[in-house]
Amino acid sequence: MSQPIPGTPSLLRAINDRAALMVLLERGPLTRPELGALTGLSKPTASQLLARLQDAGLVVLDGIREGLPGRTAELYRINPGSAYVAALDVTPARIEVAVSDITGTVVGEHRLPTPGRAAGDVVERVRAALAGACAHAQVDPAALSRVVIGIGGAIDPSTGRLGYAAHIPGWHIPDLVGTLRDGIGVPVDIENDVNLVAQAEQSRGIAQGHQDYVLLWADEGLGSALVLGGRLHRGATGGAGEVGYMPAIGAPTPRDIGKRAEHGFQALAGGPAVLKVLRAHGLRGSTPAAAMHNAVKAVERGGGQADTGHEALRQIAGRLALGLAAITAVIDPEIVVLSGGVLLAGGEILRELTEQELHALTIPRPPLRLSTVEGNPVLAGALDLALDTTRDEVFGAVNRREGPSRREAHDASRGERDRRHSSVPS
Repeated sequence: MSQPIPGTPSLLRAINDRAALMVLLERGPLTRPELGALTGLSKPTASQLLARLQDAGLVVLDGIREGLPGRTAELYRINPGSAYVAALDVTPARIEVAVSDITGTVVGEHRLPTPGRAAGDVVERVRAALAGACAHAQVDPAALSRVVIGIGGAIDPSTGRLGYAAHIPGWHIPDLVGTLRDGIGVPVDIENDVNLVAQAEQSRGIAQGHQDYVLLWADEGLGSALVLGGRLHRGATGGAGEVGYMPAIGAPTPRDIGKRAEHGFQALAGGPAVLKVLRAHGLRGSTPAAAMHNAVKAVERGGGQADTGHEALRQIAGRLALGLAAITAVIDPEIVVLSGGVLLAGGEILRELTEQELHALTIPRPPLRLSTVEGNPVLAGALDLALDTTRDEVFGAVNRREGPSRREAHDASRGERDRRHSSVPS
């Protein structure tokens, strides 16, 4: 049995510092008495803590609060410039970038078109994309604490290569993460783009408070993310959730047409299949999402085309439900979150139809919910992931300078995640 860790002064300071910094992130700016009340710290301890965090450059003064009884109160807030992170969303056509400070405020954005690019220098493309966003943010790219890249594929942990991403040329090189890290001089993480959407839903969207859920992404391609026990499930080779490849009734298999042709769930309910169904019902659009939008509008307008639009949407809902039924039977999730251009364009009408079709096929009957994350959810999830890691590192740095052991720093980090706002007086 493991022995309890003694509450050494440096460990208690680390716990208090992290608790105070998280409170300032979530509730700041705050006065010293407010910070003490929210963390349970005494006035002397709160004063010492703020002085320590100011010296470390993590906290700065934010003016004064007037009109209160007694002396004028100074306000404190997290120093936004204490760290910066970047998020990239990579597709075959472009790289979209966002840079945020440690508070999560986006301070720079950039979009680097890469039409028709073959296997070029991936490092140079990422460097150029980062340079554009950092120039907007007036941040030196070398000053970034971490970069998280979302891409339509997955890193195989046993080989370090990107898999499930034949549609994105140039990224299939040995030790992709290490090559990018060394090339741009900043720690790099690469995560599946749909996993990042699920991350954003968990931290700021409809999946908040849920421990077991499935996110289905449908646009040109199909993908899903599995969150089990509150954690992303990636699988042995990183390919968990690559449901576009999943065999589906009524769809061709790789044995029938070869692995490089569209097969399985993608052939049944992916973007090209959705567009084909809608056009067969006289509903047009330049993309699957645009055609879906027109179908929904036809239903909402009523009249002669409403029945046609409704029948097309029900047919698509039946196809989506067929794939979701297989996932639901295995996972038994609390909820299923729907995201991606096609599903969001289908809105509440497609959601309800798909839920009806799914519940007719399965014993578990999880509710289907539309995504509530605004903007680019891949970038949102990537920023969340980058900020979580960077805050752990930066918020523990002030106490590491004073010399606590690595075990103490780890325990402080773990304790903060479990407790968040509780504190122990030092």
